[in-house]
Amino acid sequence: MAETSLAIALSGLSFMVAVIWGGPLLRVLRHFKIGKIIRVEEPTLHLIKMGTPTMGGVMFILPVLMLTGLLNAAALLGLTLTGTSVLLPMLVMLSYALLGAVDDWEGIRGRRRGLGMRARTKFLIQVFIALGVSLLLYFLGLSSVIWPGEHSVLELGVWYVPVAMFIIVGTSNAMNFTDGLDGLAGLISVTAFVAYGAIALTTGMPFLGRFCFTIVGALFGFLWFNVHPASMIMGDTGSLALGATLAVVALMPRQWLLLPLIAVIPLAEMISVITQVAYFKATKGKRFFKMAPVHLHFELLGWSETQVVQRFWLISLLFAILGIAVALW
Repeated sequence: MAETSLAIALSGLSFMVAVIWGGPLLRVLRHFKIGKIIRVEEPTLHLIKMGTPTMGGVMFILPVLMLTGLLNAAALLGLTLTGTSVLLPMLVMLSYALLGAVDDWEGIRGRRRGLGMRARTKFLIQVFIALGVSLLLYFLGLSSVIWPGEHSVLELGVWYVPVAMFIIVGTSNAMNFTDGLDGLAGLISVTAFVAYGAIALTTGMPFLGRFCFTIVGALFGFLWFNVHPASMIMGDTGSLALGATLAVVALMPRQWLLLPLIAVIPLAEMISVITQVAYFKATKGKRFFKMAPVHLHFELLGWSETQVVQRFWLISLLFAILGIAVALW
């Protein structure tokens, strides 16, 4: 009970920190004209978002890293080993945030304005970071998975490394695809981190649970500025970092088989993009969806932006509850 109370308190604290410094950050982004560029093929309703300050992921990433770092200062200084379990997800969050920031900046002010980093370069860097993280997880003795419902453990051995890499890179990109509507990626991420935070707290990983709820609070602070109509967008700085961190948070308690349930919307978004590209190539120009990722498909069917966000979030919430139930079965 004490661990749960502390986790909730940290959530409230990170929310306040994010909200307090969100205003100054917004003014800085506007001053330097760090604004979103809308693709020509996106629905015309999205044109109103042109110029909306992006790279807003900094708003929730810095409070999370600062609060978690301060709370684990003793461990960081080598005075105690308590709490070192959060160092890896912190490193992952920072690494993918830096990659996303470079991508955002390249698309706004760089040579590839409107495009961002080359997809191949970006993907290779993601893979390289994921390889390092997967090897660390392997040598930490986390190269197994808990079979849902039965609590039996399956050891993967060296095969764990490519599996973990696939999960990290896949979830990172899936969350990136999800970030397309006001509040969507933020709400989906909040739900997923609450689910894995609850799982961590109930499976003997309190520091990981606190880390998850610190992210939840900071995301609520970001959503204060990101709900429709958004005054700030997280950009790749936030979406890549959230996806990769969520993957590591799922891998550490060895409950990553539940990730397709808990992150069902990002999974659906990624599958829709893969399906669209494959179908387009196979049929030489025909489209399976009106537009991908799938949230754009539903917008073109006539759903309003808020309807898509709220309905996707409700689906995510239901599946997250199911994921928690299976984990605690």
